[in-house]
Amino acid sequence: MSMIEQRTDRRTFSRGMAGAFFSTPLALRWAAAEDDTFTLRYILASCMYGTTSLDAILPEVHKIGADAIDIWPLRHGNQREQMDEMGHDVFAEKLASSGVKLGILTRYDLGPWKLATELAVAKRFGSTLIISGSGGPKGLSGQELKTAVRQFCERLKPHVDTSASHGVTIGIENHANALIDSPDSLRYFAELAPEGHLGIALAPYHLPQDPKLLSSLIRDLGPKLVHFYAWQHGMGCMTKLPKEQELLQLPGRGSLDFAPLLSALKQIKYQGWTEVFMHPVPRGIPILEPTSAVTEEINRARHYLEERYSTV
Repeated sequence: MSMIEQRTDRRTFSRGMAGAFFSTPLALRWAAAEDDTFTLRYILASCMYGTTSLDAILPEVHKIGADAIDIWPLRHGNQREQMDEMGHDVFAEKLASSGVKLGILTRYDLGPWKLATELAVAKRFGSTLIISGSGGPKGLSGQELKTAVRQFCERLKPHVDTSASHGVTIGIENHANALIDSPDSLRYFAELAPEGHLGIALAPYHLPQDPKLLSSLIRDLGPKLVHFYAWQHGMGCMTKLPKEQELLQLPGRGSLDFAPLLSALKQIKYQGWTEVFMHPVPRGIPILEPTSAVTEEINRARHYLEERYSTV
């Protein structure tokens, strides 16, 4: 059986068995309802505000049409460190008073192998997703790449079992210069990763800026897609650029047409979060000043996404 046939059989199986898996967070991101209901569910990345205090960021969550926050640590932000400094009971009170949920803990610094303690934190706050990277080896292709992805998925199985016991899904971002970074690596992951609390946090920024390719990858990932970054490459985020050029990473500013990607998300009935995203240079600063300007820019990108979605 070819890889394409296998993926087709997997998608058919997933649709047929959705009821059996509906109680898992991953299954909730692969809705098998017969209707065409699809709505972008937004989440706010704390690092978009640099190291701004959580007291200032939490009121911005509802302003961007979200009810959940993605908490980042140093070096991109420091809100995860702020949580520890204020104490988790105090943070829980702040979330409750703001009407905000802790949706995601982003922990690239820990990698997928050192998440045990963070899983307990996620469970404490009802967070259902922790995002990390795959690490190396990098630069592989062909059968060598497929073998390495298979080994990565096998090594992850006990960690996924632990995350499942906490009600948490591990999301692996397709980060540059990592094992999971290319279209082929993503397709191998979709084929080889164990079912359950493991999936891909898809970052179009790190992939060829081809809407046809990106939308095809979304369809291939299907139930393995657990998070979507509304993020394009623009002129990159590794070199200091004039702000107008740096902002080209955001939807509606750069040249990437998100309509085909949104159409693919609708096709697979994706129900995970969508995160308007970019990286500033240097890391750890807000994408704009003041705080209200960050929120305004996220909303500008959000309105672009809604406009493009209305055309599909």
